[in-house]
Amino acid sequence: MSDPLLAAGRVAATGLAAQSTRMRIIAENMANAQSTGMTAGDRPYQRKTVSFEAVLNPYSGGQGVEIGRISHDKALPIVRFEPGHPAADKNGYVKYPNVSAIVEMADMREANRSYEANLQIIRQARELVTQTIDLLKG
Repeated sequence: MSDPLLAAGRVAATGLAAQSTRMRIIAENMANAQSTGMTAGDRPYQRKTVSFEAVLNPYSGGQGVEIGRISHDKALPIVRFEPGHPAADKNGYVKYPNVSAIVEMADMREANRSYEANLQIIRQARELVTQTIDLLKG
């Protein structure tokens, strides 16, 4: 009985690791949302995205998830008219990162919920293994 439970815990652990990386990338995006280049013409920070990939776990025989790729969002930078800014071009426009706080917060919420769901699976599997051991002792 505990073998499938341990396998479930291992699969959930892959989800924890993947969502943890996703939350780190989202935090990085949010931290750089207002960063610009140092001089005119410099490219601003480019939003990063995370893709997942299903993998077969050879130890448990179950599937898990891992980070497939961390890539840059191809959306154009946000341009604002700020003639006094050090990164302003000759027309007074500054390029800001293609990061939307609303999108990042929604992604963070989703990643957090997925993380919590995987954590709950691990807790429940651990509890069931403990109950099984207690029954066998009994």
